[in-house]
Amino acid sequence: MASSLINSELFKDQYSTKEMRTVFSGRAQIQSWLDCWVALAKAEAKNGVIPESAAEEIAQKAHAEDIDMDYVREGFKKTSHPLMPQIRAFTKLCSPEAGGYIHWGATTQDITDTGMILQLRNAQDILEKQLEHLLNQVLDKAEKYKALPEAGRTHAQHAVPITLGYKFAIWADELGRDLERLQHDRKTYFAGNFGGAAGTLASLFDKGIAVRNDFCKNLGLAIPTITWHVSRDRLANFSSDIAIAASTIGKMANEIINLQRTEIEEVEEGFQMGKVGSSTMPQKRNPMICENIYANVRLVKNNANLGLEAMVQEHERDMSFWQTEWMYLSEMCLVFSAAIKMMSQVMDQMIVHEDNIKRNLNMTHGLIVSERVMLDLGRYIGRQNAHEVIYEDAQKAFNDGIDFLDVLLADERVTKDVDEATLREMLDPARYVGSCVQMVDDVVKKWRK
Repeated sequence: MASSLINSELFKDQYSTKEMRTVFSGRAQIQSWLDCWVALAKAEAKNGVIPESAAEEIAQKAHAEDIDMDYVREGFKKTSHPLMPQIRAFTKLCSPEAGGYIHWGATTQDITDTGMILQLRNAQDILEKQLEHLLNQVLDKAEKYKALPEAGRTHAQHAVPITLGYKFAIWADELGRDLERLQHDRKTYFAGNFGGAAGTLASLFDKGIAVRNDFCKNLGLAIPTITWHVSRDRLANFSSDIAIAASTIGKMANEIINLQRTEIEEVEEGFQMGKVGSSTMPQKRNPMICENIYANVRLVKNNANLGLEAMVQEHERDMSFWQTEWMYLSEMCLVFSAAIKMMSQVMDQMIVHEDNIKRNLNMTHGLIVSERVMLDLGRYIGRQNAHEVIYEDAQKAFNDGIDFLDVLLADERVTKDVDEATLREMLDPARYVGSCVQMVDDVVKKWRK
């Protein structure tokens, strides 16, 4: 039995993706540490701290597949130390001369922090690709349905007409900003961390800053101004960006769930024979994929709080919060990756019930465009007076179950200035979608790549 749904043989693809599981596998974590030691050895050799030959051998031997995982795992239990068993395992692969220079001048957190940053960078590369694909899927939907009138809803009630493409374009624009935010901030939070025992670089004497800078350059990471052992704002920033992007996916899933309600039934997450909504009610076509997506998003958002908690650190090192990052950050990426993948599936398989959209648009028998009638009448009697007149007529139509046009035609306050042909034209919802089509085009132009 798996200890987590992320690793469950039954459910792992609902709570993670294969590609992301590879990024956060045990081998990948060890390889990230090895990469850090290689980068450090090269930086130290360049600055005359260790022999060039030692750095070359360290680089040649730094392969995770050669590490004895059982030895490292048992070493963790014996030493209660997160890195020492790995140092010993790596040292055994090298000659005594080269092995003696592994981890030279470093502290455990230098390697584990920077190794984690390398993994997060790989994870974000995957997430960005997934989000770009999803963005283009949503843009396709926005273009396809940019002129399809739909009931706009505010406070869960019909408001004024929109288009379905406008709704999709709002999602797309938000996804674009999510991507933009991730791409912009990565140069801030993907920084190397190297400072030695208490972050002062004292172990390298006058070579400390130069080694640190070359260490970061060798890994393609940003160079920090000062050691960030107890400054966890970068990781809080990362987790916040991930949580914001996940919340966009959650908003999309929740909207689809609501639009798939039996009473609305305008959009459906997708259905094919074989998909089962209930073990007892054969008729059910539940939005179960979107519900799974939203569950994942909740997990992401909940974990993001730990990023803020971990910012409160004691003195120059505080392992109590530091090690939570190994858990919550990887879980955020794993679960979010699954959520994006499922949302891409939903966008591929989505069913749009255009007949139901038209039915719902006309459900209030013209009341959905009462604003237009009010504004047109306001040209003759003033906006506030027109609001009072149309308010009374709209409420009468609603309360008595009368067609809005019939009430308007019976009101001399309206017909003395507006004739029947004009009223019929104004009550066509398709003629009152404002700038929806233009805004869809603007979103597509901005984000289409």
